[in-house]
Amino acid sequence: MQIKIRKASITDLDTVVAFVSAMARETEGKALAPETLTAGVRAVFEDPTKGTYLIAESDGEPVGGLLITTEWSDWRNAHYWWIQSVFVSPGHRGKGVYRALHRHVETMARSEKGVCGLRLYVDTHNQTAKTVYERLGMALSGYELYEVSDMSRGDARHDG
Repeated sequence: MQIKIRKASITDLDTVVAFVSAMARETEGKALAPETLTAGVRAVFEDPTKGTYLIAESDGEPVGGLLITTEWSDWRNAHYWWIQSVFVSPGHRGKGVYRALHRHVETMARSEKGVCGLRLYVDTHNQTAKTVYERLGMALSGYELYEVSDMSRGDARHDG
């Protein structure tokens, strides 16, 4: 199977929304509000400083994707790239789709001045994903993630 990686565009909005919605449902059992998710994905396309979506295609069909966002590190005077919203269609899992996406992100990051590393977070119970990330050379960072989430609604419920 040949996998092509490309930068997503606004024409991929429905595909990205479907991928992210499926990922949240599968990995964390969360049903994301469609209007909020669609607005959130659209915001990335309308403001590239928020992030970049990549799409993996096989025979012209979208089979996976992810989002890259950045975090400034004053310690390193450079950015970390965060890999987020990873999804591979069930029928294409185990066929190198995520590996192709990951390697593409690595190549982009290495060619970009001012990137000091890649990071991602994974649900603590998602052992399959952890194994994939470790096989690609990633390791636990030694940091734990704390959050106060969804502050715009005034509650502390975690929903991605």
